[in-house]
Amino acid sequence: MNLSSVNGTLTVIGNQRDRFTTAVTNNVIVTALCISINYINGTLVHTFRKHQIFSSNPRYILFIHLVINDMMQLILSTLLHIISYTLYTINVPFCLIMLTITILTTLNTPLNLAGMAVECYIAVCFPLRHAQICTVQKTYILIGLIWVASALSILPDIFILLATEPLQFFYSKVLCARDYVFRSNYSLKKRDASHIVCLVLVWLTLLYTYFRILFAAKKATIGIKKARNTILLHGFQLLLCMLTYARPMFEKGLLYLLPKQFLAIRFASYVIVQILPRFVSPIVYGLRDQTFRRYMRRYVLCKVSMSSHPENIIMSSVRSAAKLH
Repeated sequence: MNLSSVNGTLTVIGNQRDRFTTAVTNNVIVTALCISINYINGTLVHTFRKHQIFSSNPRYILFIHLVINDMMQLILSTLLHIISYTLYTINVPFCLIMLTITILTTLNTPLNLAGMAVECYIAVCFPLRHAQICTVQKTYILIGLIWVASALSILPDIFILLATEPLQFFYSKVLCARDYVFRSNYSLKKRDASHIVCLVLVWLTLLYTYFRILFAAKKATIGIKKARNTILLHGFQLLLCMLTYARPMFEKGLLYLLPKQFLAIRFASYVIVQILPRFVSPIVYGLRDQTFRRYMRRYVLCKVSMSSHPENIIMSSVRSAAKLH
């Protein structure tokens, strides 16, 4: 597919533009959702940084990496969504940078969920060896491997793009979407194959860890039910992540049924596929986990009382004792 054919496709799609009020409403909704979710996620990150109990626990380290990853993905996808309404097309190099980071963070999510499931499985089935296997250093190595694996998935697309596209393409403007930038047939086939392999491996990991934890319930009961529920929540998160890969087929099916509702379908699929999965992560640990919930209460509504802070309580006691003497 050459550049002219792509521009022709953009022209056809470009004839369908939202009315000004609809465009403003959609962007306000998306921006409000992005700010709200990232505010909660930012509170989780702040809570993590303030208390050493989290930074020394591999489970919370993997979780906070997932949260930061979701924040990056949500900010960039929201920015791309707003650009598609306002600027419509942007320079290819700038688009390429944003798309690459967005794709990386999208690919990181299922791999991170698999890592969290394995950690949960080790904690339940090998409690005596958990401290030796799941160390802080190994956790950060795992996070690095997650980024490397995601990078190895997107780098071939970049090399194919550099090899197949003419130089003038990189000086042009394009609708900043993956199918309009990485448009080679090789990239499309490679993308589908890598998605299938990744999802199959992650699903096998989740199923294996879930059933091993389920069978472990015959030997012990403490924490087993919570561990099983955690794995199920990871599976639900993964289902939501899979919507990203099924989005093209989902939109084509709806367009076949509602050919005149392209813009409404695009907006609805964006909210469901890009925003809804990012809303689940804070619930799994931020609201469901008792330890995180206990420490988060100070920050969620920005009502942190300086006098109630442990360090300030100690300092107040020291000052009072000094006055008495």
